[in-house]
Amino acid sequence: MTMVAEPISTQGERASETPLLAVRDLRIEFRGKAETIVAVPKLSFEVKPGESFGLVGESGCGKSTTAMAIMGYLGATGVVAGGSIRFEGEELVNAPAHKLRAIRGRRIAMVYQDPMSALNPVKTIGAQLAEVPMLHLGASSVEALDMAAAMLKDVRLPDAGDMLKRYPHQLSGGQQQRVVIAMALLGRPSLLLLDEPTTGLDVTVESAVIDLIGELRRRYGTSLLFISHNLGLIAESCDRVGIMYSGELVEEAPTHELFGRPRHPYTQGLIDCVPDIGQGKHSRTLAAIPGNIPLPSERPRGCLFGPRCAGFRAGLCDRAGMTLEPVGERHVVRCVRWPELEVAHRELPPLSGESAAPAAEITFSDITKFYHLGYHKTLKANEAVSFEAGKAEIVALVGESGCGKSTLARIVTGLDRATSGEIRMAGENIAAIEASARPKPLLQSIQMVFQNPDSTLNPSHSAGFSIRRSLKKFGIRKGKAAIDQRMRELLEMVRLSPDFAARRPSQLSGGQKQRIAIARAFASDPSLIVADEPVSALDVSVQAAVVTLLLDIQKTRHATMLFISHDLALVRHVADKVVVMYLGKVMEKGTVEEIFGGATHPYTEALISAIRSTKPEGAERNRITLTGDTPSPVDVPRGCRFASRCHRKLGSICDREPPPIRRMSATHEIACHIPAEALESPRHPDEASDRS
Repeated sequence: MTMVAEPISTQGERASETPLLAVRDLRIEFRGKAETIVAVPKLSFEVKPGESFGLVGESGCGKSTTAMAIMGYLGATGVVAGGSIRFEGEELVNAPAHKLRAIRGRRIAMVYQDPMSALNPVKTIGAQLAEVPMLHLGASSVEALDMAAAMLKDVRLPDAGDMLKRYPHQLSGGQQQRVVIAMALLGRPSLLLLDEPTTGLDVTVESAVIDLIGELRRRYGTSLLFISHNLGLIAESCDRVGIMYSGELVEEAPTHELFGRPRHPYTQGLIDCVPDIGQGKHSRTLAAIPGNIPLPSERPRGCLFGPRCAGFRAGLCDRAGMTLEPVGERHVVRCVRWPELEVAHRELPPLSGESAAPAAEITFSDITKFYHLGYHKTLKANEAVSFEAGKAEIVALVGESGCGKSTLARIVTGLDRATSGEIRMAGENIAAIEASARPKPLLQSIQMVFQNPDSTLNPSHSAGFSIRRSLKKFGIRKGKAAIDQRMRELLEMVRLSPDFAARRPSQLSGGQKQRIAIARAFASDPSLIVADEPVSALDVSVQAAVVTLLLDIQKTRHATMLFISHDLALVRHVADKVVVMYLGKVMEKGTVEEIFGGATHPYTEALISAIRSTKPEGAERNRITLTGDTPSPVDVPRGCRFASRCHRKLGSICDREPPPIRRMSATHEIACHIPAEALESPRHPDEASDRS
């Protein structure tokens, strides 16, 4: 008889309020030869049957370490030095190895941040999935493969039979993550740990994965411990939320109450760091949290957040033994001044006023980039891309991975040559001139800020050396004293003290490294900055600080910026204009107000609908789930490139003919077969107000 996983009762039918998972006074240490690091000093929380509990905090706060402790994966030096972890009433701390093996993968399962690290590259998907029911449920190999195929259908992977025969490298990032989720659910666990399960995924793939997890949770009655720094995901996916800071819980409450009325200054600070899809940079700034999480060896006395808190009061906030205080039903906070500091809605100042449309600084005309792969195959990375950016304007390039954004950035910076088309800057066509052939003034005028500063900062060189090198290369200053003075000015510009000049990348945090990269980019006084996902690898609080800094410098220096991002909420906040790309073609372009506030291309509409919000009304937007995968750039569709995934497809004309350009205004164009008047009418009445 074939074994197939049967759905369990839904989350609403909870038999008991007894915790499924209870963590009490947990202390986690990493014991080395020279020192002992207390990663988590004292942590308590619980997850009830059928509940989704979110754990939020900046990198280094102990979220992932806690998940690893629950799974018993702390490594050779990690140890639970105190406290208790009880699962279904059973103590896991110091439990025998055979007991933990029986629980892991069967009753508790985990979905990791990087699916490739969880999948064996030399085994087929079928072989890896079948191991779970064979090991934990006693299924035969035939039964296990049947269960694996059924679960692949549950996670909405097409053609399960073919998928079982593939290897991990033959799947996209979204497909890999779905396989990992399927693997975790095959053992029919009571508790699923999700550690940043969508980091690095496109916004549409992220939305589909999160919706899938919610659907499977309801179907199988699985409890979730959801670890993330993405507040929007947590707000829309969890019943209750715990805010972690430096290894301890500082606030815990039902989701709607925590985001609607946060009581701890750190919680409020995190929320203020998040861009609001309804507001741009002229509405408010992003309020960054000053400072950094303390090192475990440097935790302050009393409130651990005290050194970064504007409401800190000596003699009160630095008292030892600060506990979680009840502030309402199921709402606790670790702050002695919360009644005084409580702020429901803090008004944040706007960045600047509106400005008139500037003259063009750089113009892209029919830029095309083809890569010839042999055997008469051609990869079409960009095709007939046209737009312009004015002086001191920020133009955002958005779209899913593989749409051609980064290829365009490489052409602009001279790292690649266009196949055809023009990029006009200062009267010169730079599209076909690689960096090695560009004159020094042109190299000086275009600089780039990359996604990962680790890959662009030499680990052997100090921050000061990296900045001085750019100053010397372009002759911005002459003589050691003048160069050193300018280097100190650039450090001050990115709000770092001169002491940072002597530090190497290994001695800097992620945000500090990105600030050094920004200082180096602006060392040549460029007129154009290309920022390729400059903050996607950073925590939300650090992201806010770097984005605000970048906007301030860009405005002061009157530099034009191409801002490449998959974070549409962030794009809404920073950009003046937006170019939406799909499979190498421009689907839509316009001002940020036109893109987010009016008629949109169906693809743009889907991207915007996928944005998660910390506000309760954000969850009410109609979510558009794109089905299928992006076609291969080697075999692009003959008609509209988005037709195979379009939820508003008109018919065969979309497959046969390239779409016409609909000119919605002097600055707004949409490439679509749908008539302009139909594009202008709102598809979802409840979204009209969201985008106004």
